[in-house]
Amino acid sequence: MKRLKAGWMMLAALCLVLAIGLPCWAADVIKIGVIGPMNFTQGQGHWNGATMAAEEINAKGGVTVGQKKMMIELVKADSNEFISLTDATNAMERLMTQSKVDFVVGGFRTEAVMAMQDIAMDYKKIFIGCGAAHPELCLRVAKDYNKYKYFFRGTPFNSMFLVQTSFIHLGTVGAILKQSLGLPQIKVAVVGEKAVWTEPMIKAAEGTIPKMGMEVAGVWQPSDKATDVTAELSAIQRSGAHIIFTMFSASVGITFARQAGELKVPAVQVGINVEAQKDGFWQATQGMGNYLMTLNTYARGVEYNELTSPFVDTYVKRFNETPTYNADTFSAIKYSLVPAIEKTASLDADKLVAFMENQEHMVPSGKIGYLKDAEGRPLHELKWGPGYLTSLGVQWQDGELKGVWPNKWKATPEAPEVTYKGIVPYKIPPWVIEKYKK
Repeated sequence: MKRLKAGWMMLAALCLVLAIGLPCWAADVIKIGVIGPMNFTQGQGHWNGATMAAEEINAKGGVTVGQKKMMIELVKADSNEFISLTDATNAMERLMTQSKVDFVVGGFRTEAVMAMQDIAMDYKKIFIGCGAAHPELCLRVAKDYNKYKYFFRGTPFNSMFLVQTSFIHLGTVGAILKQSLGLPQIKVAVVGEKAVWTEPMIKAAEGTIPKMGMEVAGVWQPSDKATDVTAELSAIQRSGAHIIFTMFSASVGITFARQAGELKVPAVQVGINVEAQKDGFWQATQGMGNYLMTLNTYARGVEYNELTSPFVDTYVKRFNETPTYNADTFSAIKYSLVPAIEKTASLDADKLVAFMENQEHMVPSGKIGYLKDAEGRPLHELKWGPGYLTSLGVQWQDGELKGVWPNKWKATPEAPEVTYKGIVPYKIPPWVIEKYKK
């Protein structure tokens, strides 16, 4: 009995030691929530990029925080934000209260991200957005800094810069058509899915296209989940448009490209089509998306800097696909968050914010720097342009996604010429050449 009693006492003592020790072990883990529509490619990109970053950092011993090493633990949260705003907010709330994460990366749909942003800010957690583009997300930082200072845009640059870049692509392709086909006046059909993020872009397109010496042939706004857009395509063809300026982030991008290809609509597609950024787009459209051009972040064989190829090549080997911009959760963790933690030797959100908002650093897609508003207030908004983030113009050419812009691009007459390694010439679809070539 004495031995049994002694044994129970030893077991109790061991349990007490474990109970005391567990919080210490837990404290050696940095928990990062990865939130996104996990049943869709966008959320998968969020998770894949974050997974790559965590594995690379942990393989080297973790994050150095002062005198100790801390491992990264990722917590996956399915926002289901394409389907339900409530699901998105509930997912963020669970990250805060149940998972008790230290930081959050991800988010895709602006409507959902704004709601999730409010929750993260209430808990004073740094949230690096890796998908939503609406300017209001960062304007909030300037308007109410004390509340929203914990939000940073990680990717993409905001919709105003997106549309500015898309206008450059539009002007570039317009000039190619004009010169190659002898068209005196270029007509542009503006097509954007019904969503908050496209609203400022459509307004900007209506005002800017005429100033570019082109004519707006009309504006169409199909549902982001439309499965049949033949009515819109027929109307566009009747309008005589030479270019279709697209703004798609959801599945309608596949529908539109496939049906336009089937109908051989004699107009080239330029703009934003997130579905066309993915390797699976060719199969999804059964090759009907050939010659479509879209703004994108990555293309195999194209290099912004020395960090690009190692990231893209490793991602392709690991996941058998080219990373979309949502996979820049990789950069948000590896090149933004972790260096800030190590250089401040702290996990304190306020210390990290003060450090991060004043830093510039290279990432695989260019250089990260943050803007301030006209009054000098921090925006945590990404800088755009030569030397910072520019993105790419990519085109599907016979089953391969090729980088076609920037190709000898000058942002201003005084600016240096920009051409990234691996860029190839843009190609006009043969049926468009047949329709207009004199």
